[in-house]
Amino acid sequence: MDIGIFSILGIGFILGIKHAVEPDHIIAVSTIASHTKKLWRTSLVGVFWGIGHTATLLAVGLGLILTKSTLPDKWSGLLEFMVGGMLVYLGIVNLMSIRKKKTHLQQHQHGHEQHKHFLSKQSNSHNHTSYLKSLLIGLVHGLAGSAAMVLLTMSTVQTVWDGTLYILIFGLGTITGMLFFTTILGIPFVLSANNVNLKLTLTRITGAVSMLFGLYYMYSLGISDGLFQLWLK
Repeated sequence: MDIGIFSILGIGFILGIKHAVEPDHIIAVSTIASHTKKLWRTSLVGVFWGIGHTATLLAVGLGLILTKSTLPDKWSGLLEFMVGGMLVYLGIVNLMSIRKKKTHLQQHQHGHEQHKHFLSKQSNSHNHTSYLKSLLIGLVHGLAGSAAMVLLTMSTVQTVWDGTLYILIFGLGTITGMLFFTTILGIPFVLSANNVNLKLTLTRITGAVSMLFGLYYMYSLGISDGLFQLWLK
């Protein structure tokens, strides 16, 4: 492997880090991070997102590279539109979770000792659900970004093996970037863990931002970028 491919892979790693911190990625992961109480768990949320994202890029990207094909604009646009819908959904779920948290808090206040064990078990279950949700979000983001990834890979490398390696290194960059930024993102949520009102406020903010950005994202794709017109032709 010559020095040229090493340079290309290095650029791929840097681009992966840059890709990880795109607004829709950070906003989506923040809706999950807002529920964590331990910083290392917030970091794992970012890692699972990166794994899901890389898995889809690798599977779909290699499939398109091997068949020497690309996704039509209306299909790649539709996948991006799905990301907007997912952001709206995550925002609504976050906002609805506030009512559940308030109910659990009231129950906890009425029966402190009995409810303590229940909350502990529920917390462990929620952690596993959060990692799975983060993985699924990463899969959707990877699916939406596969068309651009294929174009970038095909314009950068010559062989299928080099393309596979490039996508993997790019994926490692996204995992590294998301690990770093979700750790930073998780700090205010962890620090507010014992302040119920502040915690609920932060959860409310992340939910509202996710929902509003998702609506804007869908409008921008559908109207401004002409996705609806493509599908109506």
